[in-house]
Amino acid sequence: MAIVKVALGARSYDIIIEEGALDRAGSILAPYARKNRLVVVTDARVATAQLPRFDAALRSAGISVEPIILPAGEQTKSWRHLEELLDALLALEIERGDHVIALGGGVIGDLVGFAASILKRGCHFIQVPTTLLAQVDSSVGGKTAINAKAGKNLIGSFYQPALVLIDPSTLDSLPPRETRAGYAEVVKYGLIDDPEFFDWCESEGHRLLAGDPDARVHAIERSVRAKAAIVADDERETSGRRALLNLGHTFGHALEADTGFSDTLLHGEGVAAGMALAFRYSARLGLCAAAEADRVTAHLRAVGLPHDLATAHVTADGPALVGHMLHDKKMAAGTLPFLLARGIGQTFLSKDVVLDDVAAFLDGEQVSA
Repeated sequence: MAIVKVALGARSYDIIIEEGALDRAGSILAPYARKNRLVVVTDARVATAQLPRFDAALRSAGISVEPIILPAGEQTKSWRHLEELLDALLALEIERGDHVIALGGGVIGDLVGFAASILKRGCHFIQVPTTLLAQVDSSVGGKTAINAKAGKNLIGSFYQPALVLIDPSTLDSLPPRETRAGYAEVVKYGLIDDPEFFDWCESEGHRLLAGDPDARVHAIERSVRAKAAIVADDERETSGRRALLNLGHTFGHALEADTGFSDTLLHGEGVAAGMALAFRYSARLGLCAAAEADRVTAHLRAVGLPHDLATAHVTADGPALVGHMLHDKKMAAGTLPFLLARGIGQTFLSKDVVLDDVAAFLDGEQVSA
């Protein structure tokens, strides 16, 4: 077992990482079960793959389980399903001292976290992430949100969980495509400020993708330690350090918007293509060597992730993609900060990017595709 602490004073919490932890969930979560009951929110896919195992572990510890099962997919992060979830929680008479369990990927974690932050002005919740993307990124740090017509994650709050329980064995039930999509967020940590970890990804990432338990635990622990340190330093993204975690997301969210936030392009796939674009755009500006951008692209291509507009199934021109960026929640006074790079492990926040130049760059990417 590895335990990583997110140090936030009174809001501090632990991240427990252990193969088989789901089978010990009863003993781990018993202190959080008021009246020996836990409400577990999940989606239809996870309900089939993981809920019976989780339910059995809780019941073996004398904890009764109240499941709420929502549809699977990005579309669930919506006003309609938020209202549905809140009504279901109120019907179960959730109190402010109760802990609601989010069992699933990033969609469930984001939705349940947001619901917990506003239900009765705030109740507790626990993240039990079952996808690689959620385990290494979205379950840690307290960003909760739903999507709006104008864009992704535009309605939400910063609200920290009480605990994060990660069992890498849940990844065994994931389709390979979803595991690859989550792996993009693993690579991100190397590209931000840990070039040695990117070296590890190049040499050992294939083991993680093949389901090697040691490789999975190593990558997850290293990723969450990196994120926990950044979140502890900049919880609400005010100093600029936490913004580094958005590497690839400004480009990636525009690609997701162009594909309708659908299964055409999964979130992690959009991030992968977005990181490659960010490095190539950095090379265009003369900030980093073209060889560094090529190395990022080559690794993403080698593991089967999108690395340009064509492999992301995006056909929009540059101005249209920049139009999506204008709805980015990071817009401030008409300026959109971009995460750029001086090299692998040397990401920085730039506030002087010219959007017309970004559009021209993306038009060039379409031509080269």
